[in-house]
Amino acid sequence: MRWPYFPLLASSLLPLAFLPLPLAPGANAQTAARAKPLLFDLSLVPVTRDSFVFYLHGQERGWAVWQYEIRRQEVTQEVVYTVKSEFRPIEEERLRVVLNRLTGEPISTFHHIDMFSPLSDTVMVEHDLEVKRGEISGRRRVGTKSGEVKIVPVNRPFARGTVLADYVFIAGAVTNAAPGDSLDVPAYKEFADSLVTLSFVAERPVTIDVPAGRFDALPLRSGDFRIYATRTGVRRVVKGETLDGGFSFALVRSGPVVPSSE
Repeated sequence: MRWPYFPLLASSLLPLAFLPLPLAPGANAQTAARAKPLLFDLSLVPVTRDSFVFYLHGQERGWAVWQYEIRRQEVTQEVVYTVKSEFRPIEEERLRVVLNRLTGEPISTFHHIDMFSPLSDTVMVEHDLEVKRGEISGRRRVGTKSGEVKIVPVNRPFARGTVLADYVFIAGAVTNAAPGDSLDVPAYKEFADSLVTLSFVAERPVTIDVPAGRFDALPLRSGDFRIYATRTGVRRVVKGETLDGGFSFALVRSGPVVPSSE
């Protein structure tokens, strides 16, 4: 997701966060040598609809709804992860990621962001991509204030074991993170059309309070962002924050899934 959220605005008004970043130049060999493979078990992802509130410098600035839906096919199962969010006054987004629940492999991703920054000529970015037979393909669209929309075809190799950058938002399904661990996995950055390393550093477990209640959580740091994933019960992300504390989001409530369209 692109907030200053896991989300990541294209606007320069906000810091990057939740953005899976490559290993730091010059430290790759040392970091990779001690990092463990980052593993996800999507069977741990709950069927739920989670609502979050965004804060910027302590002030409420928007909301997000993350939904995790399970669809059973003839020979497999899919996790359908959808998001709607608004970060006032500069961003609205819609996201839909489909994943193979049994293998953890990505199937497709659609992400549309409308931006309202006076500092940028870009007012819309979108990708619509599908992973099939070792390739990721589709298109990327960029809209400007003049009304022009540029369409960029995408077609590149996608090696087995690669995940999407948006996997950072299913961190509750990480199965092999213990306090002190460094973990990484090859990842595809959807808007940049580039391969990076999605990495987490697992910190000391904590108990945190958010509007939805109190949770035992494992902090996972990625780049300049930290998320808190529950350690017991329903596995989910319940909080996220930039390391400087300027931006954060927190779980407000959970509810039943609203079936999404095919």
